[in-house]
Amino acid sequence: MNPKTKRLSIQIGLFILTVITTTMAGAEWQFSRFLFFDERPLTWEYFIRGFAFSVPFLGILTVHEFGHYFVARKHKVDVTLPYYLPMWFGFLLAPSIGTFGAFIKIKDFVNSRKKYFDIGVAGPLAGFVVALGVLYYGFSTLPPAEYIFEIHPEYKEYGLDYADYVYEDQPANFEVGTTLLFEFFKRYVADPERLPNSHEIIHYPWIFAGFLSLFFTALNLIPIGQLDGGHVLYGLIGNRLHRKTSAILFVTFILYAGLGMVSPYEPVDDLLFTIPFYLGFLYLVFSRLTASIQTNFLVALSVLSVQFVVATFDPNIMGYQGWLVFGLLIGRFLGIYHPPVLINYPLDGKRKVIGWIALLVFILCFSPAPFVLD
Repeated sequence: MNPKTKRLSIQIGLFILTVITTTMAGAEWQFSRFLFFDERPLTWEYFIRGFAFSVPFLGILTVHEFGHYFVARKHKVDVTLPYYLPMWFGFLLAPSIGTFGAFIKIKDFVNSRKKYFDIGVAGPLAGFVVALGVLYYGFSTLPPAEYIFEIHPEYKEYGLDYADYVYEDQPANFEVGTTLLFEFFKRYVADPERLPNSHEIIHYPWIFAGFLSLFFTALNLIPIGQLDGGHVLYGLIGNRLHRKTSAILFVTFILYAGLGMVSPYEPVDDLLFTIPFYLGFLYLVFSRLTASIQTNFLVALSVLSVQFVVATFDPNIMGYQGWLVFGLLIGRFLGIYHPPVLINYPLDGKRKVIGWIALLVFILCFSPAPFVLD
């Protein structure tokens, strides 16, 4: 088997596995049961119904990746077809979305600002257009409010006022956050009589797939480093200004994410453990911000100090600690800064408009707290 055929076989195999794992995950989210190891395991019938999640979700992901692929090919950049990453934790009786995503591998050196911009912006915008259709369909075809009783028959005794009673006694409540675009569909497309509680969106596969797609679109469009949004902003403002902007945005991102991590109202014994541990974590996050160890440590200490002061004045102001994990991924692996290019001509007017639209899409899709576990 030649290398090209072998690579294609791997890509097809990974895609098939990802279809299976996302369908299993979709069924598990939809019915709050696991396929094999639950006391009430899901049957093949439920597995088939899981396609209502995997088809729209993988459809958006696929359009996103092929947006990158086709534009790269248009620029004669050597690039692979998408590699899908299956992931399923049902065997641990733990929830998952069935995939770690997908990626294409660029095998050439991208030598111009325009190419980086075109390849970077194409994926998120293509996926976003499909996500709009998925969300419109999901919100415009909501089942009757009583549908939730099929998933949670124990809610029946409370009627449609179940939200006033059922979440108080649960040891953990999982809630999907919101975005500006999500709020638009909730207010102007959905029938308010059928609109699900935010704790129950996971049982509505088209809406849940749409929300996850907005989340991943925003994730990719964060205008830092070598993320798609980083390519976009780099194309718009160039290397010198982007380095400064990317560093400021990254520090601000981590500052927000860690709000509430330290507070003067915690017991002293807890603070003696939390502060050194958290400061060490922040140093890791900022360890590649500059070439100076001292500067990076001072930035970490400054961020911790600001978060501590904010908590002093208002301990109810909270960031989103999940973003700290992503911040570590950017700071240590993906990179805070964009690589320079050989051909650094400014973008034309049309591309600048598309770039600012892409950053607007990021704002519309971004959720300060996308997933909340109480």
